Amino acid sequence: MPIEFNRKPGLKPGLVIYLTVGDPDLATTRNIALAAIDAGAEVLELGVPFSDPLADGPVIQRASQRALAHGTSLHDVLTLAAELRILRPSAGLVIFSYFNPILRFGLGRFCAHAARCGVDGILIIDVIVEEAEEYLTEMHHNGLMPIFLAAPTSSDHRLKMIASVSQGFIYAISRVGITGAQQNLAADARRLVERLRLFTLLPIAVGFGISTAEHVAAVGEFADAAVIGSAIVALIEKADPGTAPAGVAAFLQGLRQGQQTAASVS
Repeated sequence: MPIEFNRKPGLKPGLVIYLTVGDPDLATTRNIALAAIDAGAEVLELGVPFSDPLADGPVIQRASQRALAHGTSLHDVLTLAAELRILRPSAGLVIFSYFNPILRFGLGRFCAHAARCGVDGILIIDVIVEEAEEYLTEMHHNGLMPIFLAAPTSSDHRLKMIASVSQGFIYAISRVGITGAQQNLAADARRLVERLRLFTLLPIAVGFGISTAEHVAAVGEFADAAVIGSAIVALIEKADPGTAPAGVAAFLQGLRQGQQTAASVS
């Protein structure tokens, strides 16, 4: 199924929500995912917990540690995706992972299983486009959409390569470094999106550090979607499991309301 943003008029940008599956437990992740979709998230990134998440900041690192301590596996992530596909058939579902868990699972086996579970796309954070031939072959064979990260430091040649093989959307990194909430949206993000527009008609989602309604409103001026990750994971870390789904839903609804306020002021 194609990934679509801005299905409701006046709600630009779309929202992509990252969750570390298994934090604080699988049942709570499932309930948070459903609450996020119902609160307006158009795409869910289902994060596979990993023991050495070098690109992630301390908030997501701690979430991975908690999920791994509960025994959360890649198989569990795929099982959750299958449940969500049945319960919320129109939601975009993306598996967000480092390559090592997929390699252990078996690349071909993983892609086939992900397709059977109703997953739309895969984003492997440490697979670079220059070395992705086998990965892309398996993705295409199983009808999955490969999603790549594009950084402000990427050359135009590399951005063109990323655009040529990406499907679904392109994830534009707002700044170089690890994930985590930030106070101001980097100006590099707008320029990166402008550069990507030269090479693709795909939707572009901006992430890394998006945490406020003002950030979301700013992203909506030049991109198709905003990715909310560390801010959501931090909220889950502080909440009781029973209240986390409602807390995430309220946070997303607040982003939308605050975004509309910020847009009207500007």
